[in-house]
Amino acid sequence: MSKQLIDRSADLSRLRADGYDVAVDAGYLVVRDIPYVNARQQIKRGVLISTLKTAGDATVAPDTHVAYFQGEQPSFADGRHIDGIKNPSAPPQGISADLTFSAKPMPSGAYDDYYDKVTSYVAILSGPAQEIDPSVTACTFPPIPTEEGDGSPFCYMDTASSRSEITHVTRKLDGMRVAIIGLGGTGSYVLDLVAKTPVSEIHLFDGDEFLSHNAFRSPGAASLDELRTRPRKTTYLKSMYSKMHRGIIDHETYASEANGDVLHNMHWVFLCVDNGPARKVLVEMLETFWISFIDVGMGIDLLDDALGGIVRVTASTPKQREHLRRRVSFAEPDDRGEYSSNIQIADLNALNAALAVIKWKKLCGFYHDLEREYTSTYTVDGNHLANADQLS
Repeated sequence: MSKQLIDRSADLSRLRADGYDVAVDAGYLVVRDIPYVNARQQIKRGVLISTLKTAGDATVAPDTHVAYFQGEQPSFADGRHIDGIKNPSAPPQGISADLTFSAKPMPSGAYDDYYDKVTSYVAILSGPAQEIDPSVTACTFPPIPTEEGDGSPFCYMDTASSRSEITHVTRKLDGMRVAIIGLGGTGSYVLDLVAKTPVSEIHLFDGDEFLSHNAFRSPGAASLDELRTRPRKTTYLKSMYSKMHRGIIDHETYASEANGDVLHNMHWVFLCVDNGPARKVLVEMLETFWISFIDVGMGIDLLDDALGGIVRVTASTPKQREHLRRRVSFAEPDDRGEYSSNIQIADLNALNAALAVIKWKKLCGFYHDLEREYTSTYTVDGNHLANADQLS
């Protein structure tokens, strides 16, 4: 109820977006962590409490200018009590507070909304504290836990979207089921980015162990103790990103026709594999399922003691498929061996993943998509980004 009321009330949402520690508890508005000065000229932190007037599932204008406070008697920077807001009335039964305040706004005598009321009281209480220490603030941006079953895939609230006022855009990704096939380099960075979106499920497919060379081309920093246990890539990455996103499902195996029933239920798939024959099987299977997917790849070579090459992203949807076979290779792996012919560097893996996720978001309507390209290539030595295979 607290989350729903805050989400649907512009004034409460604005307080939260500004970084106030806001909650609705037993029908009262509670704002924690407000700095103030006590009579000994010490900076303390208290809790401001207000009755809350609502109409249905949203707030309306406050019906009183009175507020309540958990803490000591607030003072000016010199230790004198702030007598102008004292109210001798005891807090009503049901409110756990030490003091009652009365700060009537002039000239109207009423607050416009709860944002107006809270920020007005915070200015009175925190002003003296900021005279002593200008860095103190009531806007602490606390992490806000969510609960399973409240509709959010995150373990804590996405305040980045609300602060930027793009929640309505982010919702375009709500409820999607996404699979990432291959997590050795680029795929792990794809996970890092997708885990920060409100998709409902992220399925991870990879049968390999997470070893030292993987740690040098994956996000985060694996410890020596973690590497010594030789975890599966999917297990290791799930343990990392499940701290943030509840919907991560690991499959400690390679994606193939044997687990095609899982892929059949996906809305989007990221193909991050470097084995041509395996890619061919997966592409044909996803096309048969009418699944949209994005294939990534890079060709990086050592030439004259420096690296150069191209990073590629190719999308495929039921609207356009025929271009893909001109862009991706289904050839057998190079006989020279994986690490002489498959050079991967963390920054290029991260770029490859970022371009793939941006393309996915374009196709979902999150970003504008003016060129409607289905293939993008980035050339390292010329720093050149080119688009091709525009949707006709």
